[in-house]
Amino acid sequence: MIEVRVAEASELDDVLKTLTLAFATDPPVRYLFSRPAAYLAGYPRFARAMGGRGAEHGSAWLADDGAAAALWLPPGVESDSDAIGEVVGALVDPAKLPVMGQVAEAIAGYHPHEPHWYLPMLGVDPARQGLGLGSALLKAGLARVDADHLPAYLESSNPRNVPLYERFGFEVMGVIQPEDFPPLIPMYRAAR
Repeated sequence: MIEVRVAEASELDDVLKTLTLAFATDPPVRYLFSRPAAYLAGYPRFARAMGGRGAEHGSAWLADDGAAAALWLPPGVESDSDAIGEVVGALVDPAKLPVMGQVAEAIAGYHPHEPHWYLPMLGVDPARQGLGLGSALLKAGLARVDADHLPAYLESSNPRNVPLYERFGFEVMGVIQPEDFPPLIPMYRAAR
């Protein structure tokens, strides 16, 4: 049986370590941080900026003692755009910044404006993938979303994860892929 629980705010670093392992080969993330040193220095800061505020609101999750983690942002809580800009500006190849501007603009066009839950990050330690940990995290997080009777939104950074999200009721809204950027797939799940 998979144990899933809400992470304590003090466990945010553990959540970020799991996500750093999980996203090490993620196409859009590695487009951002193509050099290993940039990835290891930048991804934890990027993930914290994207979803770390979830830990403060009881919406960071851990499964099986940290083998998988998810960061959800509840309605009214947003990513730290200033911190995202700082890490991108410091560690992303300047030649990629125009493309990243296009990506950010496209994401803003898809991101819902009504109250909703946002899933910026969900990942499983590569050594434990394929065991249902991601599904268990989604089930737990969506139970909370459904208790609020609100929609949920995410951007899938890997096309092979789309069927998993679809099984949980998310629908593809489009594809974000300017120039040489890998596909990023915004997905929406209606309120239940």
